[in-house]
Amino acid sequence: MHVAPYDRQTGEWTGVPGMATEERTFSQEDYDFDALYAGRARFEGSDPDANFIPWDIGEPQPVIVELEQAGGFRGKVLDVGCGLGENAILLAGNGHEVTGVDGSPSAIEQAGRRASEQGVRVRFLVADATELRDIGTGFDTVLDSGLYHCLNGEQRSAYTAALHRVCRPGAVLHLFCFAESVPSGTPIAEEALVSTDDLHANLDRHWRIEDIADTVFATGFTRELLAKMQQTGTAAGGTETAGAPPLDALRVDERGRVLTPMHHVRARRR
Repeated sequence: MHVAPYDRQTGEWTGVPGMATEERTFSQEDYDFDALYAGRARFEGSDPDANFIPWDIGEPQPVIVELEQAGGFRGKVLDVGCGLGENAILLAGNGHEVTGVDGSPSAIEQAGRRASEQGVRVRFLVADATELRDIGTGFDTVLDSGLYHCLNGEQRSAYTAALHRVCRPGAVLHLFCFAESVPSGTPIAEEALVSTDDLHANLDRHWRIEDIADTVFATGFTRELLAKMQQTGTAAGGTETAGAPPLDALRVDERGRVLTPMHHVRARRR
């Protein structure tokens, strides 16, 4: 998830992610997810002691739960960009053979611990998603629950080719990424929004897109937290403006979690 800080002077979320450490602020070209997972970085405006990670809701994404219940996963499953492993643990707990990979050693270590605590066996590995070396082959189903939109254009092309290499012919890919309809009130960096043209440009060579549907992901954001993050932007030197995003208009679930519009791409390996 690419998250940007709020500038009260312009009334907009800016293009630089709102993560800060004692040493530096993170730029668009320098997302250090491992620092976030390890607690060495935090989002401005969040509780310093909470180790807040917006995409970690402490449970599987509801839409992934529904997809599994509908029979969307079969055979050997690859969860790529698995993060802290909640979706992989769900799938393994329901009888699937699951490999979860992520580029963050800290995330993989924590995911393994969560799986052990729940008595579930998942094969968790550290791997570069644009190469997917040494993770095995012959996967029947792939889950990408928010990795694709974290990659740039060149990385996206390499990533879809790497997925093709490790999957069986006819394998199914479920790819979830930020939709262009993400509202301005959510601090999602503009470059992370994905168009259907982008999806076709990077997938069509190796994957046949069968469907692109609209759905939502739950996040760790609440309207109250976003308001606090905006206030942090004001304290940093901005001023109150009429251009502030209307937080009350943001869609939330029954637990108050902000819901982010996503594409659900279903594709089949060529």
